[in-house]
Amino acid sequence: MIDKLKLTAAVLLIIAGIAAFYYFEGQSILLRAGMVILGVVAALGIVLTSVPGQAAWEFAKGTRLEVRKVVWPTRRETVQGTLMVMVMVVLVGLYLWLLDIALFWVIYDLVLKARGV
Repeated sequence: MIDKLKLTAAVLLIIAGIAAFYYFEGQSILLRAGMVILGVVAALGIVLTSVPGQAAWEFAKGTRLEVRKVVWPTRRETVQGTLMVMVMVVLVGLYLWLLDIALFWVIYDLVLKARGV
């Protein structure tokens, strides 16, 4: 129950920051943006004290660790992979073009005999 109250308070803080941005329309944009940022930071602080917020924080830390484990391809591997994709696109394009020509010929010349007319 307390977590729901914390999350509700966080949402209300964000809404208050946005409302303050529009309420103080005559003030400096820097001051108005600061109000929104302050509302978001305060809301984030409240969210991180809740159980769902702590779970999300742990998930983010775990994600960061997993990204560090990724083995990124070298420049040579990237270039080779890109070239292979380009070659395959050209080959498949040629194949489909030839298939289209052949089917067009079969349908219009042999089946419908429409070209000679």
